[in-house]
Amino acid sequence: MHQVMEWNEDVSDAVKRELGSHQVCLMNVLGSPGAGKTSTIVELIARLRDKYRIGVIEGDITGTIDAETIDKLGLPVVQLDTDGACHIEAMSIQHILPHFNLDELDVLMVENIGNLVCPAEFNIGESFRLALLSIPEGDDKVEKYPLIFSTSDALALNKYDLKEYFGFDDARVERNAKAANPDISVFRVSSRTGEGLDELTAWVDGKIAAALGRA
Repeated sequence: MHQVMEWNEDVSDAVKRELGSHQVCLMNVLGSPGAGKTSTIVELIARLRDKYRIGVIEGDITGTIDAETIDKLGLPVVQLDTDGACHIEAMSIQHILPHFNLDELDVLMVENIGNLVCPAEFNIGESFRLALLSIPEGDDKVEKYPLIFSTSDALALNKYDLKEYFGFDDARVERNAKAANPDISVFRVSSRTGEGLDELTAWVDGKIAAALGRA
């Protein structure tokens, strides 16, 4: 397993160099099935597409539902099926890059496989990570699955409009997330109501600009 991780790191570094040579930033979006990864990506695209040229890699164990959603937006999108694997590896990203014209992109958003465990262990050449935790999942997930939160640059508490219905203690989640990663930024968002999305977008914008040397 140690050799596999080292190999993945080498490929991740190669992906990062390839993207860097084309001035493309890669954003890795992680979270459980149903956390709202696709809907959040759609909202970010709506707010950022006038500023950046965006492409999307949709990771799924199987199926094309999410890729079809992005395709309707008129953006370049490639479906990445893992055939049962619980995460995306850097090699998969490396193999899929030729499907994009990188000289016509500024940002690649990657929707990782719905899982709070495996994807956290594998870098894929990303410039930064955004983790999503939806309110219905419960406020104990940082304590149960700390790695994904300790390795992410931001945490979006999604479906925040449902907080009162689930007794979700967002202060507990933020406290535990900060304990796992003092530098993590925490946002409270809802794709349904629009709450917090402007703040999250501003953060993503800043990370993209920094990665592209435009900050």
